Amino acid sequence: MDKERLTAEMAFKDSSSIVIRIRQHLPDFLQSVKLKYVRLGYGYSCNPATILMFLIFVPLLIATLVQFTGLELDRVYELWRTQSLHEFDVATRLAGSAILLFLLAVIWAKRSGPVYLVDFACYKPEDERKISVGSFLKMTEDLGVFEDETLRFQTRISTRSGLGDETYLPRGITSTPPNLSLKEARVEAESVMFGALDDLFSKTGVKPRDIGILIVNCSLFNPTPSLSSMIVNHYKLITDIKSYNLGGMGCSAGLISIDLAKDLLRANPNTCAVVVSTENITLNWYFGNDRSMLLCNCIFRMGGAAVLLSNKARDRVRSKYQLVHTVRTHKGSDDKNYQCVYQREDDKGNIGVSLARELMAVAGDALKTNITTMGPLVLPLSEQFMFFVTLLRRKLLKSRVKPYIPDFKLAFEHFCIHAGGRAVLDELQKNLQLSDWHMEPSRMSLHRFGNTSSSSLWYELAYTEAKGRVVGGDRVWQIAFGSGFKCNSAVWKALREIPTGESKGNPWNDSIDRYPVKVAVA
Repeated sequence: MDKERLTAEMAFKDSSSIVIRIRQHLPDFLQSVKLKYVRLGYGYSCNPATILMFLIFVPLLIATLVQFTGLELDRVYELWRTQSLHEFDVATRLAGSAILLFLLAVIWAKRSGPVYLVDFACYKPEDERKISVGSFLKMTEDLGVFEDETLRFQTRISTRSGLGDETYLPRGITSTPPNLSLKEARVEAESVMFGALDDLFSKTGVKPRDIGILIVNCSLFNPTPSLSSMIVNHYKLITDIKSYNLGGMGCSAGLISIDLAKDLLRANPNTCAVVVSTENITLNWYFGNDRSMLLCNCIFRMGGAAVLLSNKARDRVRSKYQLVHTVRTHKGSDDKNYQCVYQREDDKGNIGVSLARELMAVAGDALKTNITTMGPLVLPLSEQFMFFVTLLRRKLLKSRVKPYIPDFKLAFEHFCIHAGGRAVLDELQKNLQLSDWHMEPSRMSLHRFGNTSSSSLWYELAYTEAKGRVVGGDRVWQIAFGSGFKCNSAVWKALREIPTGESKGNPWNDSIDRYPVKVAVA
């Protein structure tokens, strides 16, 4: 949606109608499921290289063996009936052993090595950075830049957002007057990233110079030198480190970083990788009166996380999780999806991130594609069968049967859904038929820390661990949305029980006994 059209539409709607429009319902996931995404999911679960090897390479190898050993086809039945290996001559036994060893070696070499999540750490700012909903509203009023109608709109949004009174804002914003400088933005970035990394290195005992891969994602703040270079300089990392800095990829960039780390670890054996996920607020605070751009002020808060991944076999014993699947969905080829979350200038020249009123519909479409692709990878066969039968009846036979929504609770024990806002969580809970217990980590993370962008998934997993809910074999589904528009998923399997006592550096340590809390909606 262009600037003129958005401004014109906003001018004729009061603040309450804006809230209603932004909080549209997600579309029914199965009303328009596309079979190509189902096929894509099965494509993920079947390795084409393995199929090609067994269909072409193995028969070719057997034919070659027959040619060189002189084994005639009419002797195959006799060999099948042979009761003892001693009845084979020495040459046949050696050739058979060589083939078996060769095939095992090929399979071993072609297999994808496991990726382990050794541990992770979430940044918890100092208490002086806390800001209550009331303090936030007073701060916005005292700035003197917002119109009365805009202040009333922010009050409505803040009281309905699901945020509590202990979220955090950086010093540059809460200063009087605000000090929104590049220097303050760097201070925020350093505080978050170094704070999370210090905790991570302390928890794991890993030395910074042992890190071979570094991936940093921050959507809206990309200084020169980069944030990844800032970390390399601070911790004096090795000179041949593989360093990556991802920008402009939205709240789902954390899982994009995990997917990138997975590929890099599989290409570089015996290596450790660190992923740092954060967002920077200082230079991205909006001081205009365009309501579509004010939502970010009301829900985004300070936070970040650092994750240690490894492909070393010896790290399996001490790791918490193993990465099972990553599925990425990008809808950016469609203009409506591309412009749904858009950084732009308002009519007064103030820069902010605009959230289009079609956001919920766009998010629902991306989620539908992602979970349709994910389903064949994780759902039990019984659920896949019921899904397919219903889908075929609706698509091919045109039957008016009720859509069958697969029970993802049979595939996962824990759900970490990006805490983007209360309305999104409400709709996801209804569409995926999840219980309040399953949604608790996301809702409580939104209440305690706000929307911390790409790092929110790790605050949610930290909540699950602090509650002592994770046992060996449990499966965790992390799912996040981001500008572009993207929807990305990661599936983890717990390698062991994670007791509440193993919560050193957990950001919930001082407050977990108070949660869950009932979130009041004005």
